[in-house]
Amino acid sequence: MLKRDSAGTDGGLPENTSLEESSDFTVLLSGTELKQSESSSSLGSDCSSASQIQTSQNEEVMTDGWRSRRKHVFVLSEAGKPIYSRHGSEEALSSVMGVMMALVSFVQVGGNTIQSIYSGHTIVFMQKGPLVLVSASKSRQSELQLRSELLHVYHQIVSMLTQASINRIFQRRKNYDLRRLLFGSEKVIDGLLDVMESEAGFLLSAVQCLPLASSSRDVLNQVLQKAVTPNLVLSLLVTKGQLLSIVQEKMVIEDARLKPSDLHLLLNLIRASTSFQTGEIWTPVCLPRFNPDCYFYTYVAYLDPPECSVCLVLLSTDKEAFYAAAECKRKIEEGVRNNSVLQSISKAQPCQVRHVGVAELRHFLYMPFDVPDHYGQLPQFTPEVEAPYATGEERVRLMDLYRHLHSRIHSSSRPLKLLYHSTQRETLLAWPQVTGKFEMYACFSPLVNKSLAIGAVTKLLRWIKKEEDCLFICSPPKYST
Repeated sequence: MLKRDSAGTDGGLPENTSLEESSDFTVLLSGTELKQSESSSSLGSDCSSASQIQTSQNEEVMTDGWRSRRKHVFVLSEAGKPIYSRHGSEEALSSVMGVMMALVSFVQVGGNTIQSIYSGHTIVFMQKGPLVLVSASKSRQSELQLRSELLHVYHQIVSMLTQASINRIFQRRKNYDLRRLLFGSEKVIDGLLDVMESEAGFLLSAVQCLPLASSSRDVLNQVLQKAVTPNLVLSLLVTKGQLLSIVQEKMVIEDARLKPSDLHLLLNLIRASTSFQTGEIWTPVCLPRFNPDCYFYTYVAYLDPPECSVCLVLLSTDKEAFYAAAECKRKIEEGVRNNSVLQSISKAQPCQVRHVGVAELRHFLYMPFDVPDHYGQLPQFTPEVEAPYATGEERVRLMDLYRHLHSRIHSSSRPLKLLYHSTQRETLLAWPQVTGKFEMYACFSPLVNKSLAIGAVTKLLRWIKKEEDCLFICSPPKYST
């Protein structure tokens, strides 16, 4: 990893993409605190602080407090070696993970694969190559949703090491302790699990965009399109966990799509460490859904120090392209400054439900599907969470309700075209992708009946159609290097 501070001191370029080099990223993380954004949409802002994460890792296992946790996630090797635990230290849980591996092996002897166990908790197993991932949850999430979370955890590990490297290591030494290469990365995985509790983007497989005037977004797109260098694959600007602009290389789009989950992992890596705020960072990062066996070389720098709210990310296939990427950043800074775009970004306010003008509406999720075929990053829009869901606990409860609706309408045995769900505290309406144009989840006050909810959603759809150029990046521009 190359790091150049804000004063411009140069370091050496990465020598290669071996495991040893990739682990430098986790070494960098090990000395930093998990960043907490002030935005309600940023990772982990309502779930836990860095000190809470440290307490969770050092928590004494098998106590009532440990057992009462809402969800546990474990990662271990086929040899039963502990790799990661969401709560409690891996060493203290080595015997527990041994039991888990014994269950996996016992079922494999019969020619089967263990999928899940139901016993008060929902315990889901997933084996990916030499790694075994386990989730034990008391939440209302479906087995499919828990499995999706485990897949994100696996992909986060792959993003730092690559799948090919992991497989090669365990082919040589089946009892290898992978924690040696992942040292310091616990904060990244902790942050990922925290944000999946309260961020709708993972549930919908979509990416949140910052509501921004189309004229300002067009300027950002044009600035990124003009700042290119050979082998540059992707350029994006991000603020507070939301996309401002994304520009992709034309030929890469024809070969493969960049999936929303890859963007989520990339943003989680960046926001997990304040080290990215100290200067210009050049580090290898794997995007598992794009290609799990190779690295992109990622340039990360903030355009507005010391606030560090607008982040530039450039992905290249050339490991020697740091200085070319730094020159692109200089051009982008100049373009943004000349057009006064940073001021527009700083004035952009998160959308609130009251802007919609539907009195009964408390919150909603919306994802359009009528976007160009070549666009892999399906956009998604969620307004700012407000009372009565402003606290972290209430926000997670609201997401649990959305997850329940999502699992019902996407049920493989009985999918639904429309779902009205009423509780003592709220009523909800789920409108799935029947027409192929959108998917929506809306939350109302508890006295709203089905007909009123459908009428309110109709008004909401009109408002979204009117504001869609501001809310979404439905047709991202391309460039050719």
